[in-house]
Amino acid sequence: MSVDGAQLWTLNQRLLGEVMDACTGELAEVGLETKEFFVLAEVEASPYPAEIATALLLPKASVTVYVRNLVAKGFIRREIDDADLRRHRLVLTAEGTAVRDRALAALAAEYDRRLARITPRDRTELRRILQEMLAPAGEPGAGSRAWGGVRAGTELGG
Repeated sequence: MSVDGAQLWTLNQRLLGEVMDACTGELAEVGLETKEFFVLAEVEASPYPAEIATALLLPKASVTVYVRNLVAKGFIRREIDDADLRRHRLVLTAEGTAVRDRALAALAAEYDRRLARITPRDRTELRRILQEMLAPAGEPGAGSRAWGGVRAGTELGG
């Protein structure tokens, strides 16, 4: 049986969609819409809206709307960048950190339920494969980013 890249892409997207759908209620409980969660989860790694848009493959205008919502909810705040007084950088508030952590825990729990279907050895292999796929060309295993602002090297469940 041939392994088709498009088929693997589709399966991965379906898995991520199912995990997110299963967590929609918990995200709503903490006051987040799905895309707001992704923006909130990315703020520490990418503190500028343009960087968030690039990292999450979202239009800048959409990120602006999500940032406004998150500021209004008190989850992030804008601060003047000391290195460039013309720029504002985003910072998580204490409430935003707590909400992000709770949402990440919900996603991790749902993803762990899916991972429980495969052996610990397969989970380790999956992590290795994903890190390899995320690695810059010519740097095996040096993947620096993983989905939802979670960094590579993070455990993929029990």
